[in-house]
Amino acid sequence: MFILTVAGKEQDGAYSVSDKNGNQILYIFEEEDDADRFVMMLEEREKYPDLDVIEVDNELIVKTCEMHEYNYTIITKNDLVIPPEHNDPI
Repeated sequence: MFILTVAGKEQDGAYSVSDKNGNQILYIFEEEDDADRFVMMLEEREKYPDLDVIEVDNELIVKTCEMHEYNYTIITKNDLVIPPEHNDPI
């Protein structure tokens, strides 16, 4: 699985989006190509920093999110996600 991080700041956190209630949701991509495509869409917006796609252990990322009660969603190869219009940068 793959997550997005700010280039050079991989240890500082990962890209997430805000839902309609203001909760942060971590995007976890099953496919690297889908994560790369999402980064390209974000790069079209000037306010976003350079992002890297980082491979993460499937079980570890889910366990970490659940242990810290962090919301996440797994983006499968059948999902189409488009960056939200009004999400603040990382």
